[in-house]
Amino acid sequence: MRPSRRPEAADSRTQALPDWIRAVPDGVRLALRVQPGARRCELVGPYGERLKVAVQAPPADGRANDALLRYLAGCLDLRAGALRVVAGASSRDKSVLIECDPSQAPRIARRLAAQLAR
Repeated sequence: MRPSRRPEAADSRTQALPDWIRAVPDGVRLALRVQPGARRCELVGPYGERLKVAVQAPPADGRANDALLRYLAGCLDLRAGALRVVAGASSRDKSVLIECDPSQAPRIARRLAAQLAR
C-alpha cells in the first residue's frame, strides 16, 4: 500500500492511510473499482487511487452492489446495513460509506489490507 499524499497524513499524531480510504464526518468512505461477474469475490488490490474488488454477481438489477456490500461487511465483521453505496451505483467506480466512528479508518484499512495479503 502506498501512503496517502494528503496533508493530514503528514501529522505525526495521525496514521497514514491508503489513497482509497478516508475518514469523513459520518463514517469512513472507500473509493472502489468493482469487477462484477468474477469467478469469486475477493479484494484484488490497489487500482490507481481506488481499491479493486471482484464480485461474482452480474451487474444487473443492483445485484453486484448488494454482493459488494455483503462481501465488504464480511471482511470487516460488520452488518451489511452499516455499508451503503453513496456514489457510482451504476458504475464500476464506486464510493462506499461505512457508517461508523471516523476514527475507525486505520483499523478498517488494516483489516482490508490483511485480506489482500491472503
